[in-house]
Amino acid sequence: MTADADKPPFLPFALPEIGDEEIAEVVDTLKSGWVTTGPKTARFEREFSAFLGDAGLHSIAVNSATAGLHLALEALGIGPGDEVITTTHTFTATAEVVRYLGADVVLVDVDPATLNIDPRAVEAAITPRTKAVMPVHFGGLAADMPAILDIARRHGLKVVEDAAHALPTTVGGQLVGTLRSDATVFSFYANKTMTTGEGGMLVTRDEALAKRARTMRLHGMSRDAFDRFTATVPSWYYEIVAPGFKYNLTDIAASLGLHQLQKARRFQQRRAEIAALYHAGLAGLPLRLPADAPAGDEHAWHLYTVRLADDTRVSRDQAVEALFEAGIGCSVHYIPLHQQPYWRERYGLRPEHFPHSQKAYERLFSLPIYTRMTDADVHRVVAVLRRLLG
Repeated sequence: MTADADKPPFLPFALPEIGDEEIAEVVDTLKSGWVTTGPKTARFEREFSAFLGDAGLHSIAVNSATAGLHLALEALGIGPGDEVITTTHTFTATAEVVRYLGADVVLVDVDPATLNIDPRAVEAAITPRTKAVMPVHFGGLAADMPAILDIARRHGLKVVEDAAHALPTTVGGQLVGTLRSDATVFSFYANKTMTTGEGGMLVTRDEALAKRARTMRLHGMSRDAFDRFTATVPSWYYEIVAPGFKYNLTDIAASLGLHQLQKARRFQQRRAEIAALYHAGLAGLPLRLPADAPAGDEHAWHLYTVRLADDTRVSRDQAVEALFEAGIGCSVHYIPLHQQPYWRERYGLRPEHFPHSQKAYERLFSLPIYTRMTDADVHRVVAVLRRLLG
């Protein structure tokens, strides 16, 4: 037997959990003859609002969270000359949608305990040009939304939550998506807490925003294809009322979402169990473990991100290499935007402008956490880190 044959199988950083129910629903969709945006997308939207438990919500399915963020800002009238404040500690999608609209991004630092946007930094960054704030719920832990919403109210700002990591996450007992924000956008990318492969959901109470987003997600058409092609009388006429986008979710993708949504609570419970195993197994090591949700609230546990202590003899890159050498996938969340060439050069950003995000980036890495992991998988990750750092 070769040395490679003795190695355990590679443990990936993330894997979706797709069951027979999802597969059967996709097959039914393929057989139905309606594969693009149609009845199952509409059903998914209704069931998503029902999951959030608020009859006043509009849920608009889109082909990515990026699309949802873009639509939300466009519907709120963000444009050239405006500024939108968000965190440097995020994926570029959060900020790039602001530039799509010709507005400027203002990046601010994070709370070092949670890696969520710092409300004090938000308030300090407000100028006469500021029109909106985009908090990101990092890793599945809610940002300090009461503080952010209070700042927005006092300064007359719009709030769009990037909730790509945050299903289901709660703030003061309320699900993210049901707060007083203008819009909330969830992601259903393959590695998220539930998946449609690619996809997202824009949620809002604002009827005018919802109507604009529905129009703009499909070329700015006054009527969507589902309405026109299922009518029993001639209904070919439509009008283009704006230069829209191609952001609709297909029924094939919605078929996955219908059943993933039904499993979302179970998925969150399993992720929380894995996080608890990591908490226990990594205790006592020179690591800063991720913050838990406040008592009474839920953490979605999309990510389990650890940070090496300042005096650890092992660097972050060495730790990542050791995990991969042991057959364990991991990642880094995130290379902050102030480190990325486009954002750095456009706005003249330097690491010292963002000391908390910068320090975290230099020491952090994310461990595998997904529902298909077994307890033995978690213990395997823990064992490698204990050998490396103990």
